[in-house]
Amino acid sequence: MTTQDTNEATLWICLQQISGLGGQGICKLLSQFGSPENIFAASHQALNQVVSEAVSSLIKKGPNLEMAELGLQWLEKDNNHFITLADEHYPQALLEIPDPPPILYAKGDLSCLTNPAIAMVGSRNSSVQGEKNAEEFAYALSEQGFCIISGMALGIDGAAHRGALKNKNGKTIAVVGTGLDIVYPAKNRELAHKIVNQGLVISEFPIGTPSRPQNFPRRNRIISGLSLGCLVVEANTQSGSLITAKLAADQGREVFAIPGSIHSPMSKGCHKLIKQGAKLVDCIQDITNELAPHLTHLISKSSEKSEPSESNVVLDLMGFDPINIEMLIALSNLTSEALSAKLLMLELENKIASLPGGRYQRIG
Repeated sequence: MTTQDTNEATLWICLQQISGLGGQGICKLLSQFGSPENIFAASHQALNQVVSEAVSSLIKKGPNLEMAELGLQWLEKDNNHFITLADEHYPQALLEIPDPPPILYAKGDLSCLTNPAIAMVGSRNSSVQGEKNAEEFAYALSEQGFCIISGMALGIDGAAHRGALKNKNGKTIAVVGTGLDIVYPAKNRELAHKIVNQGLVISEFPIGTPSRPQNFPRRNRIISGLSLGCLVVEANTQSGSLITAKLAADQGREVFAIPGSIHSPMSKGCHKLIKQGAKLVDCIQDITNELAPHLTHLISKSSEKSEPSESNVVLDLMGFDPINIEMLIALSNLTSEALSAKLLMLELENKIASLPGGRYQRIG
């Protein structure tokens, strides 16, 4: 990082670690003062108009540089990123939720944040069939260009990440409830490394934050917020996955659920969601058909500066023989994200078919 970047990151980290302030408090201060630098320079009286006396007194003590040191040291390492509300890489989708995290720590490929995404969640104590369903759905959806988002927990979360990673072009994002210098649960250490190599791990919590029960329900709003929809694979009625599903619904995202045996406790949470209006899912078309209008909107936004006939150009480039996505990227000069979105729409229009191994073929 440059000196200017380091100074800016220092102020953001110091602001984040002020006791009693929290994400919503930071957003209120930013709305009023514009930047962390202006917040720390504001008068006590002006701060009191936005936050409590106790919090404003802590702000007026100035940035606690010692508290920022751990985060700054982490940022010096390769592939580590720091994204704030003022950053161009900050996900647009999170700006739409009521409580966007002011800061995101990230490790891996930031381009994952631009892919159309599906959240996949479920029980930690999942069945063998539940994990198999999660892997298969994640793999199939990743082949359609979706980034798979989950929480890197044991059970369904881990299976969803693994399914996306089985596709060599698949992308996945793990949203975790600890600082990014900690892997929790420890059993998923190898999975975490694979995600970093092929996707992204993110957290709103400062470096050094340990696993705390209250962190995990909070991170769920980011899992759902980054996504077009949330698929609950397997869950009992007390599962934290139902929290994520409710957050998704509250955020205006689509909610999907896979049904199971009426005799299985691990299906009752999904059945409850279906009774409440979630879309019953038994194949990926149930998801892609529902999300097609959202994808059309995203593609039209991303194509404002592009030629209107780009999708037809992609179709022409394919010919009639199977072709892999790497070759299409080379021929079309599109980014992988833009090309994946166009291929998905062409498939939904029944103009192409996806084949095993990340290949596509023109139909008719």
